[in-house]
Amino acid sequence: MSGPEAGLPLNTVDDLDRRLQELHVLTAQTPLYNPVFQLGLELSRQLENGEMGLDTIEALVAEMECEGLRARAARLDRMLAPIAPAENEKRLDAAASEEDFNAFAVRWQRPSAHVVFTGHPTFLLSTAQTEAVTQAASTGDHSEATVCAASPTRDTITLDYEHGKAMEAIARGQKARDRINERLFDIAAARWPKRWKGLNPMPARFATWVGYDMDGRTDISWSTSIRYRLEEKAQRLASYAEMLAHAAPDTSAKLARAGALATEMAARFAADLSSPEALSDAANTLTAEHPDKLISLEGIISHLESEARHADQDQARTLLVAAAAMRADGLGMGWIHFRVNASQLQNAIRLRIDPEGKLNLASQAALVRMRELLAEVTPLKSNFAALAIENSTAVRQFLAMAQILAHIDADAPIRMLVAECEEPTTILAALYFARMFGIDEKVDVSPLFETETALEHGGRFLDAVLAEPAYRDYAHKRGRVSIQTGFSDAGRFVGQVPAALAIERLQGRLSEAMVANGLTDVSALIFNTHGESMGRGAHPSSIEDRFQWPMSPWARRRFLRAGIRLEPEVSFQGGDGYLWFGSDELALATLTRMAEMPLWGADVDAPTDLFYRRTDLSLDFYRAIRGVQHEHLESSTYSRAITAFGLGLLNDTGSRKSRRQSDLAADRSMSLRQIRAIPHNAILQQLGYPVNVIAGIGTASDGNREEIAGLLRESERGQQLMRLARAANALASIKTVAAYGELFNSAYWASRPYRGDEKHIADACLKLAEYLTKDDRTGVYRRLASRLRVDAMKLHFLLDLLPDEAPLPDREHTRRSLGVLQSLRIALFKHMFLRVVMVPPFSRANDISHDDVLEMFFTLRVEDGLAQLRRAFPTSFPSIDDFTVDKPSDYPDSSATGYAQIHREFIDPIARCYALSLRITTALANEFGAHG
Repeated sequence: MSGPEAGLPLNTVDDLDRRLQELHVLTAQTPLYNPVFQLGLELSRQLENGEMGLDTIEALVAEMECEGLRARAARLDRMLAPIAPAENEKRLDAAASEEDFNAFAVRWQRPSAHVVFTGHPTFLLSTAQTEAVTQAASTGDHSEATVCAASPTRDTITLDYEHGKAMEAIARGQKARDRINERLFDIAAARWPKRWKGLNPMPARFATWVGYDMDGRTDISWSTSIRYRLEEKAQRLASYAEMLAHAAPDTSAKLARAGALATEMAARFAADLSSPEALSDAANTLTAEHPDKLISLEGIISHLESEARHADQDQARTLLVAAAAMRADGLGMGWIHFRVNASQLQNAIRLRIDPEGKLNLASQAALVRMRELLAEVTPLKSNFAALAIENSTAVRQFLAMAQILAHIDADAPIRMLVAECEEPTTILAALYFARMFGIDEKVDVSPLFETETALEHGGRFLDAVLAEPAYRDYAHKRGRVSIQTGFSDAGRFVGQVPAALAIERLQGRLSEAMVANGLTDVSALIFNTHGESMGRGAHPSSIEDRFQWPMSPWARRRFLRAGIRLEPEVSFQGGDGYLWFGSDELALATLTRMAEMPLWGADVDAPTDLFYRRTDLSLDFYRAIRGVQHEHLESSTYSRAITAFGLGLLNDTGSRKSRRQSDLAADRSMSLRQIRAIPHNAILQQLGYPVNVIAGIGTASDGNREEIAGLLRESERGQQLMRLARAANALASIKTVAAYGELFNSAYWASRPYRGDEKHIADACLKLAEYLTKDDRTGVYRRLASRLRVDAMKLHFLLDLLPDEAPLPDREHTRRSLGVLQSLRIALFKHMFLRVVMVPPFSRANDISHDDVLEMFFTLRVEDGLAQLRRAFPTSFPSIDDFTVDKPSDYPDSSATGYAQIHREFIDPIARCYALSLRITTALANEFGAHG
């Protein structure tokens, strides 16, 4: 076999690609042979003997980074096509095919979807990389010149950064929606010249929770939320004013003045409000009457529509497009979602329902008492001082909402999302506080279903809540029942396929509960919260699959057949999600695809899919997959493998930092439940195997494979499930999982210098070998790889019985690219580990020993480890020349000049290796299509 020993270089990506193909051939002879680890070894040998330097590695990483960005752009292009605005206008014309004005008006006054921009930590790409990807996808030019000039230097991600990016995405969405509305008015004017001015189109509605989601966060104060709402108001008023500058200059000027006032108010709430005097001044200025103050747009909307009745077509269209935007967004960039945890609401209500702490809030007695409280409550006035002194997080949220509705925007309703909500008492508690502060007619309380318990018992929970007379009265008053489902945590807890099926069942149960409780005359607002990766609920095969995965045609039909109006809502999460609105062209394409395929749409006359008729097969299939996923989640082997590197494989991708352990011993016992869904999924990507998407499908078919295959072949839902599995399997590599375990193999390090041609690193290899003799990670990864392999072989047998509907032409190239990236990172980790044990001994400090520092690096707490090394070997310290003393000194002499050489030979290369490994992290995530 040819190789580096034979003189072949590994200096280009093509070299690495070719070499990996050569090494793969050997797996036919030796099944356990690992090409990924072997290529990593060959790169490591060249790195250690000087044939290759980190400059070469960096050039290779940059080239692979470029390929990942191009893949990301191509994927976005493929999913959204066509992207050219002219093509999307033609598509819109075709979608707006109604011949009757009333049918046309009903269709286009109903949003195809509510779109929520969340602040999830998926800001994987730098601003420069994001612009390069969106430019490439928008123009169809995926060349290196277009994509690869972007700097990989990461942005500093703060809450303000995330909020700013969300506003940019929403602004592009608004611009695209305005363009669609202009087209709809022109179509209506041509078909119904006497009636078109009565159209009130709303193709999509926008919302955000960035700056309002306080679940698990202590860095968002109530004044932050008030400031953001004022900034959003100022931004939106400025855009309204710009829209009307020529068509309605007086109204435009009024809106501009109101925007300027909102800007001034936002600045006041951005200041230090810690003193009562400062807060009182800001609050009094905001709440005072002012000639430029606007808290409702109802009068302006009526005025614009009245003016349009007497205007020519061009002017009328401008006025009506502005009125449509105002009706959709109100005095902000869109609706807003606050979010609290159920425990925070329970703590708040306990003070009123059970001050002595003797009552179980899940009990019937607590529910009876809650009903009594709700019946007795009378609205209370509140002000900013009450908000400032409130200690309860949940009550503070309701007080903040009350101030927003009273003094900033009285039109737009506010969502109150309640996480981990599993008791009816919690929902009634939310209604109680909403009613207490007089905002129950403007607040939609929405329980979130994403945990194992919530998904299992959610149907009974919905039956109980909707049976409450107080809730039914509230739902009729609001005109909707609101719930939220979470594909991200659900996918982590039970696996993505079982999660989707369980959520689908829950959605169906909601339709039944609404029918049973006389609520078919109100809407069902279902916020299906999913991320951008397969493991978090984004189906990658097509835009149709993406739209249908969170709410299947089967679930939609349950509502449509019951006569219940659906209000579907979906999330575009963090930086990865904002890419869909990353340019005017992409935003228009995204909304046009939604217009073509409304997320509430389904054929009510379609026959029941075989998957739902053969529940004797499909239910067992679901339970078996869920069982395998549960075994992994509870397995110490799986938990140890996923947490073996801590969170050190990942970049920081959000303002809410993923939790890191401060106790070294805790790293070895870190629970998967301590890691949020996004980093959990991201680690699976980085290790090379999306367990929570693939695992269990093969095992679930075992023993009944032919019949299961027949079901999946004949069922549209089954085919969709398997398209997801195939997409994940195309990127999966058990060899890569195993390769990471071998980094901790003491025998490998002891044997590596055995043949004598790496004597210069022999001592370092032996130090590593000795240190790792007690390390458990090699065995853990081998056991996990074995379990995955058994299940994967069964999946392979099942896939052989199913047609591949859309084989990817570049599948093997993508797999080799992933393998090359993983081999490069393994080589970097080896170089880093060798440098770590070569560092000269240093003294213990702050109760941290030399071995503790080694463990920091082996768990990829690299920044912590580097801080300890820099403390032990400083290069910056006082100089004798800084002093003006009279007596001379010969000391320090040339032998006491510090530790620059140690930095140059050890500390700096370690830091550079880790930085390059994090660039590989980004490249790998791009090949998977998203972070986490």
